[in-house]
Amino acid sequence: MKENIVLIGMPGVGKSTLGVVLAKQLGYEFVDADLLIQKRENRLLKEIIADEGVEGFMQIENDVNASIETSKTVIATGGSVIYGKEAMAHLQEIGTVVYLKLDYDTLDGRLGSLKGRGVVLKDGQDLRALYEERVPLYEKYADVIVDEGGLDLEATLEAVLEQL
Repeated sequence: MKENIVLIGMPGVGKSTLGVVLAKQLGYEFVDADLLIQKRENRLLKEIIADEGVEGFMQIENDVNASIETSKTVIATGGSVIYGKEAMAHLQEIGTVVYLKLDYDTLDGRLGSLKGRGVVLKDGQDLRALYEERVPLYEKYADVIVDEGGLDLEATLEAVLEQL
């Protein structure tokens, strides 16, 4: 296992929630990349997207994720991290990338307002289109894929630890 664990996946799959529990279990630190972005920019994600547009936000996200320097840390990324080539190359280099996979219908049921969550949506894009666009990218970058279908937090944690 590499020095860090990087969690990727759609918004609402539980990257941050699982990340905290996984870090405690392993005795690791925990970093939420979205919070790093907000801290650097001194704005909420939705404000950055509103001010800078989708492309501007993704450049900021790419820069922040590509500059994470840490060890023995679980890193929960934003769902759109997979659009940043430099970020993903860096994260693959410093950690084991774990894709938390969830089927569309379960995900749709979990997510409320996407805009309120600071989710990167292109004009006219809905959740299904976003899901279908991102899944192949998550699979491309993943070292490990954990299907969360039907699993609660504890079972997901066990599945991740088993895969690692």
